[in-house]
Amino acid sequence: MFTYLQGKLRRRTREPNETTDAGFTLIELLVVIVILGILSAIVVFSVRGINDKGQGSACKTDKSTIQTAEEAYFAADSRGKYGTMAELVDGGFLSNASAWYAVDVPAGGATYEITPKDASSPCT
Repeated sequence: MFTYLQGKLRRRTREPNETTDAGFTLIELLVVIVILGILSAIVVFSVRGINDKGQGSACKTDKSTIQTAEEAYFAADSRGKYGTMAELVDGGFLSNASAWYAVDVPAGGATYEITPKDASSPCT
């Protein structure tokens, strides 16, 4: 059925060709390395600001927690005054004192102010 040339062609395609190697060339490997380098640089620069955003969110959450504790202390306290950080912790309104913020309560306790503890605090 097959002619002589068809059989020879079929055998030739089944046998590996000695002139072509089955590996990658140096240029192909270098192109892949360059592409991976570019992609890794893009990832590093895009993830760089995530830590700063997380720190800002932690500061906002800490301040909001202190505000909520102050309002709960004011509502629970029959004298109608706000409490200091120590009073909030001792009363069970906060689990522990904030490392970033301080609560200033003027005499009489009618108001309160939440301020960063120091200038080096991440929450300024």
